[in-house]
Amino acid sequence: MKLSGFSPCPLSICAAFAMLAGCGLSQPPIGAPGAMQQNAVYTQTSRAQSATASSSIVHFVYVANYAYDNVSGYAINPSSGTLTQVPGSPFAAGRFPIAVAIDPTGAFAYVANSDNVSAYAINASSGALTQVHGSPFAAGTDAFGVAIDPSGKFVYVANEGSDNVSVYAIKRNGAMTQVKGSPFAAGGGPTGVAVDPTGKFAYVTNEDLGSGSISVYAVNAKSGALTQVPGSPFPGAGNYPWDVAIYPSGKFAYVTDEGSSDVAAYAINARSGALTQVRGSPFAAGTTPIGVAIHPSGKFAYVANEGYASSGNVSAYAINASSGALTQVHGSPFAAGIETYGVAIDPTGKFAYATNYGSDSVSAYAINAKSGALTQVPGSPFAAPGAPTGMAIR
Repeated sequence: MKLSGFSPCPLSICAAFAMLAGCGLSQPPIGAPGAMQQNAVYTQTSRAQSATASSSIVHFVYVANYAYDNVSGYAINPSSGTLTQVPGSPFAAGRFPIAVAIDPTGAFAYVANSDNVSAYAINASSGALTQVHGSPFAAGTDAFGVAIDPSGKFVYVANEGSDNVSVYAIKRNGAMTQVKGSPFAAGGGPTGVAVDPTGKFAYVTNEDLGSGSISVYAVNAKSGALTQVPGSPFPGAGNYPWDVAIYPSGKFAYVTDEGSSDVAAYAINARSGALTQVRGSPFAAGTTPIGVAIHPSGKFAYVANEGYASSGNVSAYAINASSGALTQVHGSPFAAGIETYGVAIDPTGKFAYATNYGSDSVSAYAINAKSGALTQVPGSPFAAPGAPTGMAIR
């Protein structure tokens, strides 16, 4: 819902934090105004981490706390899925942090703030974060979504307020340098950003004050620069496309439409990157769907439904591997906290996590490997003070 002077938060957030964040309240009445950006990379685990990762490895969850200007880090119990804050958590970020991405090696984390990006080195043993030299790095207006290409060479940031995408080269120490030509033009109000598993294409959701669109770019493998592919931007299937996630093989793209409460599914042309809606798309979701994540196996998709100032939930879908079509699994949607925004899957595929902005918590679920159904783990939800929004898992 990009408007002149609009700050990156939904009407429900603005109502609660108008004095704090200075959110514009003149957004169009779409029935269920939106929430945070949850781009595919910062709501999915890195595709470079195998779905069959050893269950004995400790993974970490990183959550952007929008109201407190910091990032919480949690260790995942590899057996139960429960969360324990890592030493030193929460870690300072910029103003209004909203999105998180982790590089494929797991060495660095990047957080999109209102007008810059914080970059952190991750302690592989403890999960603690230390800002790298030069952090934070300047971005466009209302930096909203953040993604990293599968090679770990480039960072992509969707700037909701300036209608463009900033691209950075990653240095060995995790520091960032904008590439030549950056920022690159997008549609109106870009929020979500994702890079396909081959690194050939980047996808950006644009709110465009209505039906919206998806910009598709060819990625220069050497420089990271973006060039829109023929036909881009592609029209959205629903209203206010917000987040985008790419299927593990790169065959399909999934976009949450927060204004029409559905999920659009697209087939990706492997040569051109162009999008074509799959049969039956868009598919029904809960009220105000925001974040979307794909299971590492490619069998399931998960969508965080904000609920618009009420209890949110998570929709779970089985993915048809041939067509890309979605079918809700038995029991879906699954209960979460208030205003559920972000969703992420751990690298083992055993657990799912969802941020609850309105109830300052993270819901944790065990995933049924056969059906995709969710069951909350003991102790869930876990405290995440400060209006948690974007999340990523190392």
